[in-house]
Amino acid sequence: MKKEEVEKMLHDKVEKGEHVSPILPEGIKNYLIDIDGTITDDIPNEEPERMATCEPFPDALKTLNKWYDEGHIICFFTSRTEAHREVTENWLNKHGFKYHTMLMGKPRGGNYHWVDNHLVRATRYKGRFTDLVEKEVTIEVFED
Repeated sequence: MKKEEVEKMLHDKVEKGEHVSPILPEGIKNYLIDIDGTITDDIPNEEPERMATCEPFPDALKTLNKWYDEGHIICFFTSRTEAHREVTENWLNKHGFKYHTMLMGKPRGGNYHWVDNHLVRATRYKGRFTDLVEKEVTIEVFED
């Protein structure tokens, strides 16, 4: 799905004369992908010169581009700052990553607990990018 198609799908949704938050069609996922330590070496913001020269993890490139080609939305969500946007975009393009958007300034430190009114799924990167598989796990949720 092209960037323009994603933009159209996610903006200006109106029901009964009121703007509403869009919901993706069944089967389309909105992947938020970290960069450092997930698709390439773990490079801290304090060493931006390495951001231009690091190599991607081959399985990450292959898997993310496959998801993009399947029609899913790819958004890089990184702790890199706006000052790192240009070097990051150049690096992603140089290595052939297909993506729709990029959000800079994710909080640093990890141990994220996301609270949202939309369905959220999380997958911790542990050294290999593969297709996702279903697995039963225990999660923390609000009381009903």
